[in-house]
Amino acid sequence: MKIILLQDVKNIGKKGQIKEVPDGYARNFLLAKKLANVATPGAVVIAQKEEEKKQLLLKEQKAETQKLAEALNKKQIFVKARSKDGKLFGSITAKDISAEIRKLKLEVPEKAISAGHIRELGSHEVKITLEHGIIVTVNVLVEQA
Repeated sequence: MKIILLQDVKNIGKKGQIKEVPDGYARNFLLAKKLANVATPGAVVIAQKEEEKKQLLLKEQKAETQKLAEALNKKQIFVKARSKDGKLFGSITAKDISAEIRKLKLEVPEKAISAGHIRELGSHEVKITLEHGIIVTVNVLVEQA
């Protein structure tokens, strides 16, 4: 029996996919628990249109992420911190770097920044992992306040 999944079902597929499953499994489990609908010709057309919309939206989101990556690529971020003899009193974290990037009118989540803790003055390369697997490198310049 052909079905259209209404939710993700383990070992079967993801929401919106059209799958062929045994009749008993479809009637007694998937349809009974409202995890799927029968794939009628009209429902198949609707499911395909929704899938096309989802792919178009994904493509637009990837283009937006690519624009952000191009804006960030090889940027220099300046962070001021208190220090003594080149060592910082605290450390520069992803939160501090994210705040400085926001001042440039760009939005990057803290979780995307893999800086660790920067504890010295000078220049440090920091990788930012954006959505869709896009990785950007920015230069963080830590200066004495």
